[in-house]
Amino acid sequence: MLTDNLGRRFYYLRLSVTDVCNFRCSYCLPNGYQPTDESPHLSSAESATVVRAFAGLGTEKVRLTGGEPSLRADLPEIIAAASDTPGIRRVAVTSNGYKLPRVIDDWRDAGLDQLNISIDTLDRREFADFTGHDCLPKVLEGIDLARDLGVKVKVNAVLLADGAERRLQAFLHWLRDNPVTLRFIELMRTGDNRNYFASNHLRGETIERQLLREGWQLLPRDRDAGPAREYRHPDYRGRIGLITPYSEDFCDSCNRLRISAQGRLHLCLFADQGMDLYDIIRSGDSDAVAERVRELIGHKEPSHYLQQEEVGATRNLAMLGG
Repeated sequence: MLTDNLGRRFYYLRLSVTDVCNFRCSYCLPNGYQPTDESPHLSSAESATVVRAFAGLGTEKVRLTGGEPSLRADLPEIIAAASDTPGIRRVAVTSNGYKLPRVIDDWRDAGLDQLNISIDTLDRREFADFTGHDCLPKVLEGIDLARDLGVKVKVNAVLLADGAERRLQAFLHWLRDNPVTLRFIELMRTGDNRNYFASNHLRGETIERQLLREGWQLLPRDRDAGPAREYRHPDYRGRIGLITPYSEDFCDSCNRLRISAQGRLHLCLFADQGMDLYDIIRSGDSDAVAERVRELIGHKEPSHYLQQEEVGATRNLAMLGG
């Protein structure tokens, strides 16, 4: 089992397959995608080498992220390779849902178990303003199709101060009859969004206190789960999760590592730099990749230091998939 110097065990790999995104979300890429790294993206075969390496280190869950993963035409091949890897129990994709109705059948046939879709508001006009695309009905249609296929669906919503209560009430109404998990994610500061963060950051604990007052109950956390604290309520078919990176103990239970689309190991989303593994990955030797990761894990810091306003090399969340 891959373990760092603080005894944290890593069951969960977040593998970015592209840093390209077709949305222009106000907190991430308000001016759209601007290429900044000319390094080649990992091929599907190279991605499979990464997954085999991490499976050999005890990883049980793989999440394919971006940018926007659906922009990779070979994503079903990458999903299938991860699903077929011995030791991997769960394969997930995080997507903006733009192509979901067209691609979900292929993803499920390839072995997809779980899907996270980013929806920051259920108001169609506001969604178009946030993302640059008037496609909310299509995204919601894709979620219904995924659920019909037996894919476990979660929805990610970034907490933004202006209009937060209005959006919360709309989501609560939606969750009464929809058996999905909605995860509110506290806005994180990156290198490119300093001013936006200052005017839009809302602490997740504010929402959490409100949910507790209204009878929501905390659920146990799976060991390969992400960082969300999930809550249920007997009157709702859906659940609510909260991801609060500015809480003091957020990093204590870290169980995930990241590989960028360019083959760099990021021990933390907000690390100062990624550690280049591309040449080892390209060799196809998963044992060599695993050994190098084992050597580097000792450099993982105790914290992301967001409270100290350090954001490392993360210019925007599309770089590594958040």
